[in-house]
Amino acid sequence: MQKVAVVTGAGSGIGRAVAIALGAAGFRIVLTGRRRAPLEETAQQVCQAALVLPVDVTDAYAVAELFRQVCENCGRIDLLFNNAGVAAAAVPFEDLSAQQWRAVIETNLTGAFLCAQAAFRLMQAQRPQGGRIINNGSISSAAPRPHSAPYTASKHAVTGLTKSISLDGRAYDIACGQIDIGNAATPMASAMQAGIQQADGSLRAEPTFDSRHVAEAVVYMASLPLDANVQSLTILATKMPFIGRG
Repeated sequence: MQKVAVVTGAGSGIGRAVAIALGAAGFRIVLTGRRRAPLEETAQQVCQAALVLPVDVTDAYAVAELFRQVCENCGRIDLLFNNAGVAAAAVPFEDLSAQQWRAVIETNLTGAFLCAQAAFRLMQAQRPQGGRIINNGSISSAAPRPHSAPYTASKHAVTGLTKSISLDGRAYDIACGQIDIGNAATPMASAMQAGIQQADGSLRAEPTFDSRHVAEAVVYMASLPLDANVQSLTILATKMPFIGRG
């Protein structure tokens, strides 16, 4: 039986790379994100027919409808790659508005929760029972950049969410792990090569690495039987300032 994978934020960057790699690995792919056009572009690059279902992950009703359609069209879900997220403008903490805070938390944390909960419910109810959820975290949760409170807080919380799902899913053969990525070469990381603020206030260009290596890591995590789990995996540019940051 062909396994089914839902990839959020699949219209570009890490989401697109992972969707393409999972399709090549034999998964039936459901692509979701806010805008249809980029999702259709991703679908054209997946090696088999992919289902495109645009959704705003911050909308609880829309997320419930998304997973209802997944169940209706695919019969089950074996993998959720919980990838949708937004970066935040670098704003000094004292100048950060409540609106800026909420915008990041709603997508990166609440959106991840809503998608994970909907997937969890399907995995719990389906037969054979079980499945896997992989959350996209960030190395910033452990070593934040300057002026990044909303993003850092959201990703730190995703780590707690991952651990809670991992624990609560044991009874239903639902495995949950997290991948933390540092400086993969995506549109979101383009500023790294131009120069980004460091902890000492200086601006420095930082190395990046090909996002296909992230996709390969996710495929490995997804390929494991449900009695084995990669709880946490960190992949980053070897020479980026992370170890020893600050």
